[in-house]
Amino acid sequence: MTIKLAIFDFDGTLADSYPVFADSVNVLAARHGFRQVQLHEQHTLRGMSARELMRELHLPAWKIPAVMADFRNILQRRIHDVHPFPGVIDALHALLDKRMQLALATSNTLQNVTAVLGEALISRFATVECGTSLFGKSHRLRRILKHTRMASTEAIYVGDEIRDAEAAHEAGMMFGAVAWGYTTMEALLRTRPGKMFCLPADMLELDGASLG
Repeated sequence: MTIKLAIFDFDGTLADSYPVFADSVNVLAARHGFRQVQLHEQHTLRGMSARELMRELHLPAWKIPAVMADFRNILQRRIHDVHPFPGVIDALHALLDKRMQLALATSNTLQNVTAVLGEALISRFATVECGTSLFGKSHRLRRILKHTRMASTEAIYVGDEIRDAEAAHEAGMMFGAVAWGYTTMEALLRTRPGKMFCLPADMLELDGASLG
């Protein structure tokens, strides 16, 4: 069976928003009362899952919705500092030109996504699911499958975090890991991704790729 639907995460997968996150994390820590991050810790923290990171920063789950909402607002104000990774836009258009169905599942807002990727590209996606909770992506992935009338065995979720891999597995679909996002490649490889992309151009391999 071949891949007919590619679903993408946004932050760290299509858009390079990590620099804004790194600049903002200690502002968020001061506002919401969790532990601040030292510069020398950043690489280690990028090898953790979201749950491990929450434990390390003493960030309780009940604070997550407010922290995420605050960060989305920061991103909106600094959206001019967020850009697609080089080669991402061309790769997505090329897949669409080959009649691959694309979709998006992200915890970010549609306004931020559109500002970075552009209306012309977003309008070509089969569906866009925005504003998901930190651990609610599997529900959104199932909604996308229902909307596109695809079986989970015909789809792949491409992301850059361990929680993306978990969401894909919960939804019964393959996970494709990118090497340029928030989480280190070493940590992503431990999730046993079905596909690994070292460069955005590698995503063109999805056209006609096997899910076997």
